[in-house]
Amino acid sequence: MTIIITDADVERLMTMPDCIEAMRVAFQDFSNGVAVNRPRMRYLARHPDPARKYLANVHVGAVPSYGIACVRAGSQIIIPPGPDNDRRLYENPSPFNWGIVILYSLETAEPLALLHEFYLSGIRVGATTGVAVDAIARADAATLGLFGTGKQARAALDAIAAVRPLTRVNFHSPSAEHREMFARDMSRPGLEIVAAEPRDVVRGADIVCCATTSMNPVFDGNWLEDGQLVVSIANSDVTNKRSEVDRRTYERATDIIVNDWESVVDNRQTELLDPIEEGVVDRERVHELGDLLTGKASVKQPERGAPAKGVIYFKNNSGLAIQFAAAGGILYKKSIAEGSNKVIPTEWLGSDLSALYKAGFRPSP
Repeated sequence: MTIIITDADVERLMTMPDCIEAMRVAFQDFSNGVAVNRPRMRYLARHPDPARKYLANVHVGAVPSYGIACVRAGSQIIIPPGPDNDRRLYENPSPFNWGIVILYSLETAEPLALLHEFYLSGIRVGATTGVAVDAIARADAATLGLFGTGKQARAALDAIAAVRPLTRVNFHSPSAEHREMFARDMSRPGLEIVAAEPRDVVRGADIVCCATTSMNPVFDGNWLEDGQLVVSIANSDVTNKRSEVDRRTYERATDIIVNDWESVVDNRQTELLDPIEEGVVDRERVHELGDLLTGKASVKQPERGAPAKGVIYFKNNSGLAIQFAAAGGILYKKSIAEGSNKVIPTEWLGSDLSALYKAGFRPSP
């Protein structure tokens, strides 16, 4: 039987430490040439309403350490940025997210599970940030400057708090309602969570993290202080140009870490490609996250009080299928152990070729 893993299941079964470990294994395997990943593919199609577009979002890849290959297929209706909105708006007619991940067995090729993508999509981005912060940030990093208050910002805070001893978070959102909700919902013992203006989010932070839906930079790179670690999650792709950090941040970055260089090129992430072409950024100082984890590259935030010049920038630059495959492997095992009752016959998802096999044929798909 093939199981269905819902968002509620993911929220219950996937802890942030588990997800961080899954991302660590996935990116190590990727660096070592074991995991397989193709750059994310997105496209827009015409919608009957000229003000709207259909958006597809597809990932494919495999992580043998978890025995899982996957296909993520996202399907959305959007309103592109325009005169009345400064960011992409997701406007499905029904209040549903229609993205799903198919988990396949690398041993049998069978579909093991159909997995809701929405909750996992947020936590795996945060967990990847957690892996990068754990690899780069000074051990006593205690102050986080956070832009954003939504799903991604919450996951980023959870992940960074899991790997570093945070005592204070200065955060910003343009929405007073969202600021109030975030401070209330994310409250925890020993951690001050304080709404602040953008300049004060950056000031004095060990780590400055952007986790927003913004199309444009959310702070001035001149505000950054030498020795800070900067993180962002908003990136351009072939359908959309966006960046949460400005050109000055790129100019000040001594090292830039990305999830996957091939995705930078394939997704046409010109916010990084242009500075490299213009000589503002040295391509040799751009590293893949997995290479930090396997020791092929080393980038460390200066210790507190040590001389520092410039900043380190982790550009969490693209969603990867390996993230869903690794986390999906954990979720599948936990769901099976729990005894999931949300199942469908596996044969419903395939074509019965038993007659052809019996006749000696092995037809290709």
